Order: sequence, then C-alpha cells, then structure tokens
Amino acid sequence: MAEIHTSPDTLPAVSTRMHTPGGTALQGLGRTSRRDFWWLQPGIVAAGFGAFIVYSLFSALVWQPMFHVPYEVDGYLSPFFSPLIQPNWLPWWISPAVLILWIPLGFRTTCYYYRKAYYRSYFADPPACAVGEPTIHRRYAMERAFPFILQNIHRYFLYLAFIPLLFLWIDALYSFVNTGPRFGLGGLVLLVNAGLLTGYSFSCHSLRHIVGGRLDCFSCSSLARVRYRAWQRLTGLNQDHMLWAWVSLVSVALADLYVRLLAWGVLVDPAIRL
Repeated sequence: MAEIHTSPDTLPAVSTRMHTPGGTALQGLGRTSRRDFWWLQPGIVAAGFGAFIVYSLFSALVWQPMFHVPYEVDGYLSPFFSPLIQPNWLPWWISPAVLILWIPLGFRTTCYYYRKAYYRSYFADPPACAVGEPTIHRRYAMERAFPFILQNIHRYFLYLAFIPLLFLWIDALYSFVNTGPRFGLGGLVLLVNAGLLTGYSFSCHSLRHIVGGRLDCFSCSSLARVRYRAWQRLTGLNQDHMLWAWVSLVSVALADLYVRLLAWGVLVDPAIRL
C-alpha cells in the first residue's frame, strides 16, 4: 500500500486567533432586521429614569438649601430624608439627604432589573434583542473590572436598605398621631409608599437567593421546610419585580412632591381630626 507523505507546506493554515461570537444581530449600533418599534421600550425607560434622577437630585440637594422649601411639614417627612439625620457640623448648604440617600440609590443602581434596564437604555448593551450594539463594547470586561465590579455588592445594599425602610414605616404610622390623632391624605400617601417600597425590597433576587437559593434539600429538616415556604412566597413576589421597581420609583417621587407642595402652600392636606 502506497504511503502518502505531506510536508508542512501543504498543510492548511490554522488560525489560533480567538473570535468572540457575534450572535445573530447585525454589527453596529442600531443595526437590525427588526421592523417593529424596538426602540420604544428603551426610550421610555431612559426618559423615566432620567426624569426621576433629575427630580430626586433637585429635591434632595437643591430645593431646601436654595429655595427654602422644607422637606418636613405638619408631621410629614419626605421619604428622601428618612431617617432624618441633622448633625450640628453639617453646613447649611449641604442637604441632610446626602447622609442617607446613598443607601436606596446604591440599592437601586445595583439592582438586577435596573442593571438590565439602564444597560440597554443608556449603554445600548444591547439596545434590544437582535439589535446591534456599539463596536466599543467589544472591549467591555463585563462586571469584572472597575466600576462595574461594584455591582457585586448588591446584596450588602439590600441589607442596608432595610434600615431606611423601617424608618419609612415609622414615619408613615407616626404621621397619624404626631400632631394629634388624625387621618390625613399625607399619612396615606406615606403609608402606600412604604408598602410599595417593601414590595420592591422583598421581591429582590438577592433576598430570594439568601432565603432558599443555597439549599440542597428542601425537606431534610424543619428549618429547611420553613425556608422553602418563605422562598416560595418570595418567588411569587420576584416574578413581578419589574413592576415593584417602577411603582415604588414613582411612589417615592410622588410622596416627596406631595410633602413639598404642602410645605410650599400649594396644597392643603385633607384630614379628619379625631
């Protein structure tokens, strides 16, 4: 039988260069074969986030120091300032909101849902399914490099978030009695806001994982069974985490706006005095 000999010159060239899969989307920002209004959802998300960011920063940092509109009136405290911390060393031009607002801000910024939403809306990563993203993203190191590696501390912001959440409930309940027994619309606004923020916090992916995500056996002990039942309840909330995120975002802004308009004299709080 004849032997077949090959020389290195006749072998096909093999590239050792690694290629990153490009997916099915066309390459380049906004390039796509989709014919629907794919840009509508990220556009609405970007507008909604932008409006909240502008309003919250204005209310927390500018409204009271510059325009002297109080953040507390008639026993109602803006949720942006709860718990209220006013040390004597704090200059008049620095809002006390900066001492507490970093907790809910960090909690929302590192939230799994919000990360998906603003990655798409602001970073176009990608802007929508089967839609091309900027070529600069080829150098994107994901959440393994600064500053996006800070997203991994989300669970610690979750722990901290329960501190202002507790005070929001205290503020809401106390508003019904701190100026005498009354049932006012302001108290109801604060109460609904605290409830929606609770729903957002308890529907968190990290909390669901902490409660039952690390269990290998759900029925091996009574404690495991209790954790499993709690995990089931949190899973039900987690299914609507996006809804909780948006309604609580709107409610905290409206609650702050209501308190500000009361303080400005634009609104009068309807209340039943007991």
